[in-house]
Amino acid sequence: MPFFEAIRLALNTIRVQKLKSFFTLLGVMIGVMFLIAVISIVEGMSQYVENDFAGKIIGVNTYNFRRRPDFTPNETEEQWREYQRRPRIYAAEAELVRATIPPGSRSAITNENFLYATGGTGRPRMVEAVATEADYFQIKKFGITNGRAFTQQEVQAGSRVLVIGVEVAEHFFPDLDPVGRELRVKGIPYQIIGVIEKQGSVFGFSMDRLAIAPWTSPLHRAIRPRGDVESLLVQAPSLELVNEGIESAREVLRGERHLGPGKPDNFALETQDSAMEFFRGLKSKMVVFGTALPAIGLIVGALVIMNIMLVAVAERTREIGIRKALGATRGDILSQFLIEAATLSVLGAAIGIGGGIALAKLVQALTPLPAAVAIWSIFAALALGAGVGIVAGVYPASRAARLDPIEALRQE
Repeated sequence: MPFFEAIRLALNTIRVQKLKSFFTLLGVMIGVMFLIAVISIVEGMSQYVENDFAGKIIGVNTYNFRRRPDFTPNETEEQWREYQRRPRIYAAEAELVRATIPPGSRSAITNENFLYATGGTGRPRMVEAVATEADYFQIKKFGITNGRAFTQQEVQAGSRVLVIGVEVAEHFFPDLDPVGRELRVKGIPYQIIGVIEKQGSVFGFSMDRLAIAPWTSPLHRAIRPRGDVESLLVQAPSLELVNEGIESAREVLRGERHLGPGKPDNFALETQDSAMEFFRGLKSKMVVFGTALPAIGLIVGALVIMNIMLVAVAERTREIGIRKALGATRGDILSQFLIEAATLSVLGAAIGIGGGIALAKLVQALTPLPAAVAIWSIFAALALGAGVGIVAGVYPASRAARLDPIEALRQE
């Protein structure tokens, strides 16, 4: 039987037996729908992390000198204890590292924590307090929509000036110009000199709750009571110079801390790749756990298709006998039932793809999770649907092909 003729017969069978066909397709539809939705969400998160997260949270072509890594997946208790034993970083050591950075680089001592702020007409509220230097705004690509950023001269003077995010401005000074007004962070007054342009959110976490002051101001002690430094953030002019800067910093730090050749580093020099590696590990786990349910749905769908095709063979025994009597070979019968099973499965996969795309967009609209439909996943789902149908149809088709034509013609 010609291929397209077999498909036409399969579609005609689906049209005649609508309800039975719907339940036959249901398992494949559900499996593919969740598969497409999971892949779309993971793909969306991947693009989001690479394009937005890396730029907003980490910074492009940056590395961090820290006491311990910021991204530590699967951290053991032993590792945690080792991090706690490490010496704290102070400004003098940060300046040693700063002296090694490649020409044309930017750098900023950075300390961050959540602290309560009061002022204006709003109720006290937690803000993301950052004590840093003037280059921080360029490293993070923070544009100023109102007022200005503080200067390095104000950093050296320890000025009590503050640059705030849009959300902080709207909360404490609704319908007012916040520039020139006072905001207290942990009880210390600061003069607002600028408002950062809206940053949006990353995975549902607002980037507009910022309150940034010079690290030499009292905000530093409010964040780090011991007076130590959380990190030195460095942005190199190019990706190639990042590794050069890290190696130079490591050499200086190991010498300063008297670490012999056999001793491991007791500090962290962390790049954007460290965070991306953390996400890639998370992404692989999400794919594994996220595809478990679709896999079960596809297995159920295959079993349903097999059962329906076995019933179809029993119901169409006489038809098979007539076709064999008219000259149809075993191969013709086998291909007919295999194509019918594959057509059922592919049709279910096609409907499931539409449902999966709709589900991914719904999740994106109702949650902070981004979604991006990968074109390859659509073709993969169609191929998977055809594969499920063929695997599920092999046994029923072989039974149909083995029927004796004389016995089949006697069947009522």
